[in-house]
Amino acid sequence: MTTIELVRGDITRQSIDAIVNAANSSLLGGGGVDGAIHRRGGPAILEDCRRLRAAHLGKGLPTGQAVATTAGDLDARWVIHTVGPVFSASEDRSGLLASCYRESLRVAGELGARTVAFPAISTGVYGWPMDDGARIAVETVRAADTAVEEVRFVLFDERAYEAFAARLG
Repeated sequence: MTTIELVRGDITRQSIDAIVNAANSSLLGGGGVDGAIHRRGGPAILEDCRRLRAAHLGKGLPTGQAVATTAGDLDARWVIHTVGPVFSASEDRSGLLASCYRESLRVAGELGARTVAFPAISTGVYGWPMDDGARIAVETVRAADTAVEEVRFVLFDERAYEAFAARLG
């Protein structure tokens, strides 16, 4: 059974097997969590991402999928990049958001990762409401068939922490 832990803080400061990056489809860095991971992890992450783009992800990583790279200078073995959906009030994209968590755990399992840190995927600039994002994240991780022993949701602010804590309650 996977244990779930909540941490308020900076995901790039976690000492863990795999850090999940809320990436954009280009895999070439961006803002928010993505930018922070690339900045702190250093150029090795971007080099790996460029290799993936050149090899088999020429059009970028599709929404809801996940792929791993080195963690560079982070205190982790891998970064698992996943592309969350942009929130839409007129179209249910919750299956894509759940897929981000499931696919990241699948990739982590294939790598042999036992501990994984997740941000609150899609709840920043992609506009997903925090309470619903927390619900989907917690329900998906709880239901996942995975060898990952510990999932750590690393939440940047108190609002996100409280939303996730309410779902774990």
